Amino acid sequence: MYKAQIRGKGKKGKDAEKRSSRAEKHEKEQLDPYADKPLSLSVEQNMEIIKNELGESQDIIFRELSLPDPNHTKIVIVYVQGMVDDERLNEFIIQPIHRERFPQDEPIQPEELLTVMRSGLLSIGVLTDISDWKLLFQKLFMGYSILLVEGTDQALAANVIGGARRGIEEPKTEMAIRGPREGFTESIRTNTSMIRRKIRSPKLWMEQWTIGEISQTPVCIMYIKGLVDENVLVDLRERLDAIRIDGILESGYIEELIADQKWSPFPTVLNNERPDAVAGNLLEGRIAILVDGTPFVLVVPAILNMFFQASEDYYQRFDITTFLRMLRFVSFLIALLMPSIYVAIVGYHQEMIPTQLLLKLAAQREGVPFPAYLEAFIMEFVFEILREAVVRMPSAAGNTISIVGGLVIGQSVVEAGIVSPAVVIVVSFTAIASFVSPTYSLGIAARLLRFLLLLAASTLGFYGIGLVVLVLILHLSNIRSFGMPYIKPFAPFFLKDMKDTLVRAPHWLMRERPEMLASKNKTRQDIELEPRKEPEQ
Repeated sequence: MYKAQIRGKGKKGKDAEKRSSRAEKHEKEQLDPYADKPLSLSVEQNMEIIKNELGESQDIIFRELSLPDPNHTKIVIVYVQGMVDDERLNEFIIQPIHRERFPQDEPIQPEELLTVMRSGLLSIGVLTDISDWKLLFQKLFMGYSILLVEGTDQALAANVIGGARRGIEEPKTEMAIRGPREGFTESIRTNTSMIRRKIRSPKLWMEQWTIGEISQTPVCIMYIKGLVDENVLVDLRERLDAIRIDGILESGYIEELIADQKWSPFPTVLNNERPDAVAGNLLEGRIAILVDGTPFVLVVPAILNMFFQASEDYYQRFDITTFLRMLRFVSFLIALLMPSIYVAIVGYHQEMIPTQLLLKLAAQREGVPFPAYLEAFIMEFVFEILREAVVRMPSAAGNTISIVGGLVIGQSVVEAGIVSPAVVIVVSFTAIASFVSPTYSLGIAARLLRFLLLLAASTLGFYGIGLVVLVLILHLSNIRSFGMPYIKPFAPFFLKDMKDTLVRAPHWLMRERPEMLASKNKTRQDIELEPRKEPEQ
C-alpha cells in the first residue's frame, strides 16, 4: 500500500512537471510567438505576417522594388519610420539596387542576389543575415532596414539607424568645474564609442545581451581584459543570464535585479553619467554595464568610498581634493546625524548645552505646543515634500517654489509658534549638507536613515543614536558588492588603498591599483622619479 502511494505521488509529480513545462512553453509562445520560426519563401506571405503581427501599424514602411531581370524578382525593404536615416537608406540601399545592371537574358537566383548584395552592392557598414522571425523583429525595432527577396527564406538587415536623437551634452546631475563637458546619451552605441575614445586599447572588451522578453533591450558590459577580476566577470554574466523579465526600460531595472543587498538603503551598484568617470573605474579593474535608452551607466563592484568621489577630484591639485573629500564626509555625517543630535540634546542631555544658549533655546521654545522630536519630524517631512515638488515642477516654476516655499513656510511656522527658530536652522543646514554628496543615491540613503535616527533619539537620546549607528556599522561591514567588502579599505584594512579615500594622494604616489580588483596587472604606473639634475655650467 505504501509503495503504491509513493508510485502514485511520483506519477502526480511527473504530471505536474509536464503541465508546468507546457504552461511555460505556452507563456513563452504568447510573449514571442515567432521565436526560432523560419521565414517564408514568399515575400507576400512574409509581408502579411509582419502586418498581422504589428497590427497594421502606420509607422511600418514597406518599400517594394522590382529588378529588371526576366522574372522581375521582387525585393521589399521593411523599416520603422523615424528609426532609420532616410538619406542613408536611399543612398546606400535603394539607389545601388536601381543602378545595378542585372543580366537581361536569364533570371537571377535569390541566393545569388543576396551574395551580390553582401559582396559590395550595398555599400553599408553592417549587414546581418536573418533566417528566423525573432531576429527579424529584433533588428527591425533596433532601426535596421530588412531586405526581403522573393524565392528565399533568408533576409538581410542593413544598419541605417538614424532618426532624432539627443546630442551629447554636459551631464545635468554631475556638474564639474574642471574636466570634460560631455555626458552619456540614450544611445548605447554612442556611449560605447565615448568610452572607447577615452581608452584606445584593444584590451577594452565588450559583451552584449538582449534582455526583456518583450522590450528586447540591448545591454552590454565593458571591461579591460587583464585588469578585471575573472570571478567578478563570471558572477556578473550569471546574474545577467538569470534575468527573466518582460521589459527593461532603464538601467535602474538592471541595478535592482543584480544588486547583492536587496533590502539595504545603501547602493551597491554605482550609476554614473560621465564617460571620464566610467573610464577611470575601468582602468582600476571594474566593469561597466550599459543599457540602451538611458544615459546612466552602472559600475560594479562598488564600495562606499566611491560614492564620495567626483571625477574632478583627479583633475585638481591633491591638497584641494583632500579638503573637498573631507568636506563631503563631514557633510554626509551632518546630513545623517544633525537633527537627531539636536533632539537628543534638547530632550535628554540639556547639561551639554552652555547656559546662555540653553536659556535662549528655552525662550524660543516657550509657547511651542510640540516636543522637540515632533518639531524636527514635521519640518523634515515638510522639506521632503518641498524638495520633491521642486524636482517634479518645471524648471522656471521650480526655482520660484523653492525660494518662496522655503522662506514663506519657514517664517510662517516660526511666527505661528508651531516650531522654534532653532529647528528651522537645524533642518535647513541639514538639507544644505545633504546636497554636498556627489552621488544622488547615497543622499537618498541619508534622507531615509535620518528619520530612523530621529525616532531613536526621541526615545533613548544619545544611547539610541549610538545603538542605531552601531547597527549601521555592522550592516555596512556585512555588505558585499560582487564579493568585495563594502567599506574596504577601512575594513578589511588596506594601507595602500588609503591613498584614495579620505585623502587623495598625488598621482605619482598612487602607483598600484586597488586591492581585490585587478587580478593580474596591479601596477598602475612604473615610473621612478629621479632628482632633477642641475645643468652643467
